[in-house]
Amino acid sequence: MPVDAGPIVTPFVFLTGSGHVVLRSDGPVLPSDAGGVLLPLARAAIAGQLGLSQPASEDAPWLKREGASFITLKREGRLRGCIGTLRAHRSLVEDVKANAVAAAFRDPRFTPLTADEFAGVSVEISVLSGLEPLRFTDERDALRQLRVGVDGVVFQFGHHNGTFLPQVWEDYKEPAEFLAHLKYKAGLPPDFWDSEVKLARYTVHKWREGD
Repeated sequence: MPVDAGPIVTPFVFLTGSGHVVLRSDGPVLPSDAGGVLLPLARAAIAGQLGLSQPASEDAPWLKREGASFITLKREGRLRGCIGTLRAHRSLVEDVKANAVAAAFRDPRFTPLTADEFAGVSVEISVLSGLEPLRFTDERDALRQLRVGVDGVVFQFGHHNGTFLPQVWEDYKEPAEFLAHLKYKAGLPPDFWDSEVKLARYTVHKWREGD
């Protein structure tokens, strides 16, 4: 998922433009070939729910470390599901498998994935760093701190919560535009601002099938 920008430590789940997410505070250290392990795991988890067989190994020791991930599914270039966690609360292997299943079958914006669609779906995995709460005096100050193309951002105001992965910078090139759309996804007007707004940022390591 106030300008008192201390750590955001209360776990909560919310639905945003990127799916259901939970705040987190740390991240695993990954080897350079992690994508070659994680992508098959995600696909195998989805296949298992469809009664299909797909090979994947869970032997790598680093998979047992706590981690948080987002799984994004696309079909014919269009979003087909996206669910993730922002707070590490289980092993990375379990997080990836659970989010893959959720993205395929439990994203409320889409009907559950079918066996006929399975082969045509591409999988992208993002493993997140820790959250860095932002300290700022006003919205202009906050915007100056956002790193275009680098930062994922969590927005919180009362019960309004939302996050955009760093990949969303591909659609919104300017910090003001990025934040405006994030506020809208959180259920607020794009020009909304209040002294009680909280922002945090994070980075990701990502891998996509076919890259």
